[in-house]
Amino acid sequence: MLTTITGMNKLTTAERAQILTALVEGMSMSATARLFKVSKITILRLLADAGTLAAQFHDLTVRDLATKRAQLDEIWSFVHSKEKHVRDENCAKGYGDNWTWVAIDSDSKLVVNWLVGGRDAGHAWVFVNDLAARVKGRMQITTDGLPAYRQVVEGVFGDNVDYAVVVKEYAAIREGYARYSPPRCIGVEKHAVCGAPLERDASTSFVERQNLTMRMSMRRFTRLTNGFSKKPENHKHAIALHYFHYNFIRKHQTIKTTPAVMAGVADKVWTMDDFVVMMEREEALLGGRLTDYKPAASKKRKD
Repeated sequence: MLTTITGMNKLTTAERAQILTALVEGMSMSATARLFKVSKITILRLLADAGTLAAQFHDLTVRDLATKRAQLDEIWSFVHSKEKHVRDENCAKGYGDNWTWVAIDSDSKLVVNWLVGGRDAGHAWVFVNDLAARVKGRMQITTDGLPAYRQVVEGVFGDNVDYAVVVKEYAAIREGYARYSPPRCIGVEKHAVCGAPLERDASTSFVERQNLTMRMSMRRFTRLTNGFSKKPENHKHAIALHYFHYNFIRKHQTIKTTPAVMAGVADKVWTMDDFVVMMEREEALLGGRLTDYKPAASKKRKD
């Protein structure tokens, strides 16, 4: 049992790991604070440091991948309030609709990269360019019908990609309480955009399933609750921690190990205790919190 504690410097390694595990398993900030008898500020500081390290570790480690098939998608969320309720003076604060762009390796289930921002061509370019910098060799990419993908994928990869688009047709939106249920898919069309993509590999099922895991594993993404993110910084930290847990810690039923091990990025299945030990080691080296440290610039695609 945890004793009553008020400051993050009083948390043991095991206690930190337990708190972070609760967050990635879908508990809200308030529920976690009540369960472990710590303040929300303490948890937010821990989340900020964990998210900072998770993002830095991913940026440095998940590179030079031999990915042959990748699926790209975006998942919606919001910070502070939905877009239609954002006041003009709050637009610059990052409030409103937020989209998480994500790319997943179809074979290893590894989340190759992600980006939090708007659902526009500018963010699409940054996202796809980052994906290209992390993989080597030719691969097949499948996306949904978002127009921004077409010009960006061809612009970044040129002739070195097999690209297909999957367009799904859904039944009419239902009224009343049923409008919150997922719409029924009534048709799927697949189109080759460039290269020679294989029709049997043109799918977005894996990345959509990962998006479901994301909604189930983060209270911030659960619809119709008050657990949504209040600040964009905390939103990004939570997402980074989620993807670290998804890639390095959580064993997947289909591959019987973690995506990082399957992809050759890691040589073992991590635990949350391993992650916290690494975080505490980095804090000791820096002599302070990780959020006070500015990471080196990530690698960019030369062409």
